[in-house]
Amino acid sequence: MIARIWRGATLESNAERYMDYMETTGVKDCRATEGNRGVMVLRRTNQGQAEFVFVSLWESQDAIRRFAGDDVERAVYYPEDKEYLLALEPKVEHWEVDIWK
Repeated sequence: MIARIWRGATLESNAERYMDYMETTGVKDCRATEGNRGVMVLRRTNQGQAEFVFVSLWESQDAIRRFAGDDVERAVYYPEDKEYLLALEPKVEHWEVDIWK
């Protein structure tokens, strides 16, 4: 399994609205893509900003391509992201996931 990790930040006053927006865009699209194994969004506030870590889990690089396109390292953004985010990070990270039961 592969974890695709994106990070972003918005003003703390926009945190709830941005979280709702992510649910209807990125979360929804990831979950609808064949090969997605789940999505988690981590959030914390710090000095007036809300920081987000968006973690999507994938069965393969091919599954990630179905979501992100050929350049799997490129971050996927939606039209209103620029209205919320303090910066648009161009890249994401991919990590192999090992799970012990």
